[in-house]
Amino acid sequence: MKTRLPQLLGPYYVLFVMLLMMLLLMSISRIGLFIWQFDRVTAAGNLGYMLLQGVRADLIFAGLWLIFPVLLAPLLAGGKRFALWRRFIHVWVLLGLCLVVFIEVSTPQFILQYDIRPNRLYIEYLKYPKEVFSTLWQGYRGMLLGGIAVTALLLWGLHQLFKRVSAASKPYSGKTLWLTWPLFVVLVFVALRSSTEHRPANPAMFAITSDALVNSLIINSPYSVLYALYNMKHEARSSEIYGKMPDDEMLALALDWPWLKNHSFSDATLPTLHHHQASIKRDKPLNLVIILQESLGATFVESLGGVPVTPELEKLKQDGWWFEQMYATGTRSVRGIEAVVSGFMPTPAQSTVKLSLSQQNFYTLGSTLTRQGYNTSFIYGGEAHFDNMRSFFTGNDINQVIDLPQMQSPVFVGSWGASDEDLFTATASHLADMHQQQKPFFSLVFTSSNHTPFEFPDGRISLHEQPKATMNNAVKYADYALGKFIEEAKKQPYWQDTLFLIVADHDNRVYGNNLVPVEKFHIPALILGADITAKRITPVASQIDLAPTLLSLMGISGKTPLMGRDFSADDTSPGRAFMQFDQYFALMQAQQVTILRPGQPAVAAHYDPQKKHLQLSEQVPDDAQVKRALAQVLLPSYLYRQQQYHLPAQIK
Repeated sequence: MKTRLPQLLGPYYVLFVMLLMMLLLMSISRIGLFIWQFDRVTAAGNLGYMLLQGVRADLIFAGLWLIFPVLLAPLLAGGKRFALWRRFIHVWVLLGLCLVVFIEVSTPQFILQYDIRPNRLYIEYLKYPKEVFSTLWQGYRGMLLGGIAVTALLLWGLHQLFKRVSAASKPYSGKTLWLTWPLFVVLVFVALRSSTEHRPANPAMFAITSDALVNSLIINSPYSVLYALYNMKHEARSSEIYGKMPDDEMLALALDWPWLKNHSFSDATLPTLHHHQASIKRDKPLNLVIILQESLGATFVESLGGVPVTPELEKLKQDGWWFEQMYATGTRSVRGIEAVVSGFMPTPAQSTVKLSLSQQNFYTLGSTLTRQGYNTSFIYGGEAHFDNMRSFFTGNDINQVIDLPQMQSPVFVGSWGASDEDLFTATASHLADMHQQQKPFFSLVFTSSNHTPFEFPDGRISLHEQPKATMNNAVKYADYALGKFIEEAKKQPYWQDTLFLIVADHDNRVYGNNLVPVEKFHIPALILGADITAKRITPVASQIDLAPTLLSLMGISGKTPLMGRDFSADDTSPGRAFMQFDQYFALMQAQQVTILRPGQPAVAAHYDPQKKHLQLSEQVPDDAQVKRALAQVLLPSYLYRQQQYHLPAQIK
C-alpha cells in the first residue's frame, strides 16, 4: 500500500500527506483547547458535533493552501519539470505547515488575553514588532521561548518527513496529468466551499453555540486569521455582514432617539450634522482634559462590583459626575479613542483611527475646539505612531503631539513607554504653559502603565498581591498616579477653568461564556473640575455620549455631527449602549439587548447589571428591534464610506 499510494496519487502525493498533517495538527490543537476549556465547551453544545464541524473548517483552510499548487500542477508537475515541482512543493508545504504550527502554538496566549482565537487583532499587532516583542519578552519570556522551540522542533521533524515523502512521489504521464487534473481541482473546490448553499462556508456558519469563545474554537486559528485578513479589504462595508437597509430608512432609524428628536438634520451631505445648544451658558468656555485610562474596566472598581484597587478614583467620584452604567463600545484602545474623542459608533471594521478614509477631515473634539481658538494636544507615554494615533490626530485637528521622545528625563520607562507618573508630569507642565500663555486648551492624555507586562516603578504602592507584575497591581499604580496628578491639579490656577474627564478605553480582558460579555464592557467614567458638583448618573450610557455632554458643560454651542446623548440636558431617562465584540454587535436599551450575528438571525437577551449576567432568550427579537439595531451599526459604516462625518468647510 505504501508503494501503491505514491504511484496512485503521483505528483499530488506530497499534497495529500500535507493535507493529512494539517488535519492532524489542527485536530490535536483543537482537542487540547477543548480540554483546556472543557467546562465551557461541554456547557455550550454537543462535543462530537463540534469536533466534526472543526474537521470541516480544517478542510477549508487546507483547501485554501492547496489552490495554488493544484492550479500550477499541469505546468510544473510533468516530464522534465518534475524536479522543479518537487522543490516548489517542499517549500510550499513547509510554509503552510509553519503557518499552522506557529499560529496554533500562539493561540492559548491570545485566548488568555482576548477570550477568542486569533483574529484581526493578531494581524494588527504584527504591524508593531518593537512593542509586541518587548511585551512578550518582558511578560511572557518562557512562553515565547517555549513556543519558538516547539515550532522549530516540529518544523525540523516535518522537514525530515517531507524529504522522504517528496522522494517517494512519482510523476504522471502527460496524458494522465491532464485527465486527472480536473478531478483534483473539483476536490479542492468542494473542500474549500464546504457548502451546497448559494454562499460558501465562512466562520459565521460555525457559530453554533451561545459562547463566542467556543464558536471560535470550532474552527482553526490559521483560517480565522486569513479570513480576518480577507475581511480587512471590505472595511467600508463591514457592517453589511448583518444585513442591508435602504439609506433613508437606515438614517431615520439610526437618528430616532429622544435626545435627537428636536434637532434638525437638514444637510443631506452631512446627515448627522445639527446645531448643538449647550445647556450651560458661560462667558468664557472651559478648558478640557480627557484622561483615557488604559484597560480600566469596572472589574477594578469596588463600587462597580470589582476588585478594590482604585481607592483614588473612589475618592474622586465624590467630587463630580459619576456614571454608574457607562459602557465601552469595543475591546481596543483605538475603539475607545474613536468613541470618546470622535463620538463615533463601532463597526466590525477596524477603528477609524486606523482606516484610510478617516485620516483627514474626520470629526474629533479638536475639530470644534480648534475653531474656538483652543490649543489641542495628545499626550502619551509611549510612541504616538503606535496604532496610527499620530497620523489620525494630526490629520484631524489635534495640533500638538507630546510623546516619549519629547519627555524630559522620564523616571521609569517600560515596554510601552514612560510610566503614568512621567506622563502626568509632562501633562502638568503642558497645562501650566498653556495657562501662562492664556490659551484655552484641550488635551487628550492616554495612560499605559496598566498594560501587559504590567511594569511600573517600585516603592509607590502597597502591592495588592504577589508577584508585582500583575494587572491588579498595575491598576493600583495607575490609580495612584492619577490621584497624585488630580491632587496637584486642584492646586493650580487653571483648575477652576478646566473640565476633567476620567474614563477607560476598555476593560483589561473582555471575556465571558456568552456571545457578548456585556459585563466586561462596563467601565468607570467621571467628570469633575471647575464648578462641577457631585452627581450620580444611573441610566445606561455609552462612550459616544461623553463628547456632547462635555461640550455642553464647557459652554460651547455649535454645529456637530455627534450622535451621542447630552447628559447635562437629561440625566434620568433610559439610555442605550453599543458594543462590538469580534463579529457580534449588541444594542442594549436599559436591560434589553439585541445581538446581531453575521449570516445568522439576531438574538434577544436580557442583562441584569446587579448580577452582571446576560440571559439569552429563546424567543427571537421582533423585527422593529432588529431593524433598530441594524441601523445603528450600518450608520457609522455609511458615514465613513461616504466621508460625511465632519464639520462643513465654511465653519471657522
